[in-house]
Amino acid sequence: MLLEAEWRRMRRYEMHACAQASLTIAVSEPDRELLARASGAVVCAIPTGVDTSYFTPDGRREEPFGLVFTGSMDWYPNEDAMLYFTDEILPRIREEVPQAYLTVVGRNPTPRLLTQAAGSRVQVTGTVDDVRPYIDEAAVYIVPLRIGGGTRLKIFEAMAMGKAVVSTQVGAEGLPVISGKHFLQADQPEEFARAVIELLRDADRRRALGRSGRQLVEAQFSWPQVALRFEEKCQEVIASHAC
Repeated sequence: MLLEAEWRRMRRYEMHACAQASLTIAVSEPDRELLARASGAVVCAIPTGVDTSYFTPDGRREEPFGLVFTGSMDWYPNEDAMLYFTDEILPRIREEVPQAYLTVVGRNPTPRLLTQAAGSRVQVTGTVDDVRPYIDEAAVYIVPLRIGGGTRLKIFEAMAMGKAVVSTQVGAEGLPVISGKHFLQADQPEEFARAVIELLRDADRRRALGRSGRQLVEAQFSWPQVALRFEEKCQEVIASHAC
């Protein structure tokens, strides 16, 4: 009920904001379609980007059984994802790979998450100065999101660091990535666990996905590429008003 009330208020505000603007920029094509259909406004899509010089592999030794998730843990979709993973997916993974462990990196973990993590032998770091060492050390980056909108900058960051990623469809929503080439998509608990197990057992497959993901981000989603597209749209708006 709370989420529905929040959604209705946000929808009204977004429609008002879009109506006042000459151009609305969404961060994904699905968001663009929804905004344009609901508001009747002029909407284009420009993806979020990543600093590929900052998020880059640094040669740190990879822990062969390490899994990692990064994100603000006081955001409900992230909390839900970690509760879901530790409850329904991680036990399945440990049935075949007992050494598998998970590190949850992000600010403000909730008491509920801390309690469940302790019972599941999961490390929860809270706020850290730099997420990169945690990503770099992990063998697999997981994104078991079940709700939420926008785009997942965390996936681009992991890909930029050459990590193999396993994500739900919701987790990769809005990203032009191909399952099997740039990441592995898995939506059911058993399917997600199987994808992680396969990657933990196959270092060559992990490296291949990591290379492909890094190449994609460098070619299309580095900040210079994204900023250029944003600048072009701004210039178009300025030119249309000058006329």
